[in-house]
Amino acid sequence: MENISFQTAEVGDALQGSNPAHLYPDIFNQGSIHTYDAAMDQAKQMVLKFLNSQKKPFSGITPNKLAEQFKKIDFDNPLKEYEALFKEVDELYVQHATAFHLPQYIAHLNCPIVIPALAAEVLVSAINSSQDTYDQSAGGTLMERQLINWTAKQIGFSEEADGVFTGGGSQSNLMGLLLARDHFALHKYGHNIKYDGNPLVAHRFRVFVSDKAHFSNQKNASLLGLGEQGVIKVATDERFRMSVDALKDAIQAELELGNIPIAIVATAGTTDFGNIDPIENIAEIAERFGLWLHIDAAYGCGLLLTDKHKHLLNGLERAHSVTIDYHKSFFQPISSSAFIVRHKSLLEIIKHHADYLNPEEQDYEEYPAQINKSITQSTRRFDALKLWFTLRLMGRHKLGGYMDAIIETSKQTAGLIDSDPDFELLGDSDISILVFRYAPTHFSHDTLCDLNQYIKKQLFHAGEVLVASTKVNGKFYLKFTIFNPLTTMNDIRFMLNAIKTYGAGYLQ
Repeated sequence: MENISFQTAEVGDALQGSNPAHLYPDIFNQGSIHTYDAAMDQAKQMVLKFLNSQKKPFSGITPNKLAEQFKKIDFDNPLKEYEALFKEVDELYVQHATAFHLPQYIAHLNCPIVIPALAAEVLVSAINSSQDTYDQSAGGTLMERQLINWTAKQIGFSEEADGVFTGGGSQSNLMGLLLARDHFALHKYGHNIKYDGNPLVAHRFRVFVSDKAHFSNQKNASLLGLGEQGVIKVATDERFRMSVDALKDAIQAELELGNIPIAIVATAGTTDFGNIDPIENIAEIAERFGLWLHIDAAYGCGLLLTDKHKHLLNGLERAHSVTIDYHKSFFQPISSSAFIVRHKSLLEIIKHHADYLNPEEQDYEEYPAQINKSITQSTRRFDALKLWFTLRLMGRHKLGGYMDAIIETSKQTAGLIDSDPDFELLGDSDISILVFRYAPTHFSHDTLCDLNQYIKKQLFHAGEVLVASTKVNGKFYLKFTIFNPLTTMNDIRFMLNAIKTYGAGYLQ
């Protein structure tokens, strides 16, 4: 047979001739470098404008008023140039976007983000690797695996640990509960849920969480066919952490009812109080009853970065699985999360082979495929690169210093609130969330909920300070989520004074 060879230039010329790049100037390729460069420069300028012009965390615009501006949008008539596009997006989005980087944003678990991760985002989006198989990401696969191994080591797991990046804490919690259910059914009854569906006794499966645990537990139980009734809420102690005695009583009560305990979900950093369930004691109970232990450390995972406070996570290594949210306590852009198991064999139960993607006969030691560890994502962004940039340029100890600063500011803030007779502090925090309310003595007890709801609404529409809120025992409270190492006590005093100012105007 005649040998056939091609010269690179000839192939390039042939491709250019049959499919000239100038006909497709908007597709990212070597022929659109100037277009890409100009578009990225305009995007950069808009980001810089956002940083320079945003003096308060929110514009205060109402949904109805903002919605009016969308009525003129017609997707069938595209804009003519990038300048018009950026102007439109600035008016509809950027000017009203919540500025998480400002100290006066103190509402939810939205962290300020580090610049190395932003640089990585440019590569992640442009190169657009998919993390499901090695042939779609190559080095990206190995980077993700190394970061999973590093995280597992920080948790205290052995080299047998494994995991995968996920879209967020709720997804990771879903994976933890799914593995708990499937593992229990397989080892208790020899029943493979992946092939045969839930066993008839699944309606009696019970999962135990604290009454301050994340709402995703109920949603996930519903998705897995266990029903929300399968989640047993366990009472908390005076610091709003899962009560060990109440947990033991709850498990015993379900056993006496003929139900089947399968798992405990402990929380390392509750959304409302930033406190950590007594992990060591809960691990002992899980081992005594033979239950799967999943720990939701979506928020508290940042303590892994700090030698000063890492002891608060003692016992984390005893979990079967752990949720990690890098886009919370590691200061990463959304989305960047992970699900980690203490032994790689625990992930085997969710593996599914597709001949066109990850065939069963493939040697996955030679050509690894992260899709074998994922339950809801095939095509998946290379979010691990953001954490790689961050750790390689900043390191664990620098990030840990950010967490130390946040925790110290929270402690000082708790002291300031607690010492002010106009405020009622509900409790302290292991990390950085404080629940309190404006409660001056001249206000009647019955009006305090209405008063604090009024304050929150006024703050939101003024846009100068954004706080969160929650209900505890049916009562309305304000909530500070201190998540920015740039926040100073002067910032805290400004925000508390703003609360007092709006509170004083309530009766007027």
